[in-house]
Amino acid sequence: MGSSRLPGKVLRRICGRTVLEHVLRRVQAAAGLEAVAVATSVAAADDAVASEAQRCGAHVFRGSEDDVLERFCGAARELRAQAVVRITADCPLLDPRVVERVYTHFLQAPQADYVSNTLVRTYPRGLDVEVVRAVALELACAQARQPYEREHVTPYFYGHPERFALENVAREGSDLSALRWTLDVAEDLRFITAVYEALWQEDALFTTSEILALLRRRPELTEINRHVRQKTLGA
Repeated sequence: MGSSRLPGKVLRRICGRTVLEHVLRRVQAAAGLEAVAVATSVAAADDAVASEAQRCGAHVFRGSEDDVLERFCGAARELRAQAVVRITADCPLLDPRVVERVYTHFLQAPQADYVSNTLVRTYPRGLDVEVVRAVALELACAQARQPYEREHVTPYFYGHPERFALENVAREGSDLSALRWTLDVAEDLRFITAVYEALWQEDALFTTSEILALLRRRPELTEINRHVRQKTLGA
């Protein structure tokens, strides 16, 4: 709830549902995941996040507001996870098939500590998927010292390629990394709302292909948030 650029963003409503519910529905639709958890903070403002997560059928773990890395470790310990698939709650256009693709790559790469589609970006920002082996997560939690490493969970991994085996999953086809589908500012909310209003069906999850087809028909939509710059680590 304490987002600096768009306070309360995960509980904003799009087509009658919260952003968090949209994200959870998409994560829950990804095959192969044994549990879905929301790792939120113990801050009173996040009581509403915890309540909404429970309503949506997710496990809830609450920990430090600032040390998100420790919060993730705590959730992994509580669920006895061998691996964690990290999805940020500001990605309501997430595609379950992309989650499955990155997770399957991880399962087929027993030597990998960390697999993502973000080391070399080819997917739109907002379809980010990271998979971390639990033992590696614990190591990072014990060794990471920089505040941005604690806040953003995974920088310690790709900041230390000499310590961890890292693998990237690239998109098949054209590079779509210039597209911005994440929720950070009001213009992002306008863009994502426009996509949902055009494609939303109550019992179906529209896909990346459907979004791309919509943007080809209505290219003016991409102009809504094209100018937005991603917040840098530590900012």
